[in-house]
Amino acid sequence: MLWIKTLHIIFMVTWFAGLFYLPRLFVYHAMSKDKISHERFKVMERKLFFGIMTPGAFLTILFGGWLWGLYGVTEQWLQIKIGLVILLLAYHYLCFKHLIDFKNNKNKHSHIYFRWFNEVPVIALIAIIYLVEFKPA
Repeated sequence: MLWIKTLHIIFMVTWFAGLFYLPRLFVYHAMSKDKISHERFKVMERKLFFGIMTPGAFLTILFGGWLWGLYGVTEQWLQIKIGLVILLLAYHYLCFKHLIDFKNNKNKHSHIYFRWFNEVPVIALIAIIYLVEFKPA
């Protein structure tokens, strides 16, 4: 059981590393002016999304689901946490859409938009850790 929990936390950290860093790359990508920078950011964004973020998300959910099945917890704090994870999956998908826009040179957002966009996973992480540690409600 502790190994499953450990793996869940490791992959959650991996996923969040990507959720924090990819929008930051979008900030710099949106600010860049030359073709070489644009191409470099495209490679970095693709590798981060498909090599770190998406496997991290998948494995976080896999091990989290496994824990849920073992513990069978149905308390309200866990339901809220799962709701936040679903919102993070929507955010992950939105990151994918932005990645595709940059890949196809169709980004319409400024670096300021991406600076604000980058704050969403911070708020989710704080809320999730609070729920897991304090188990309110």
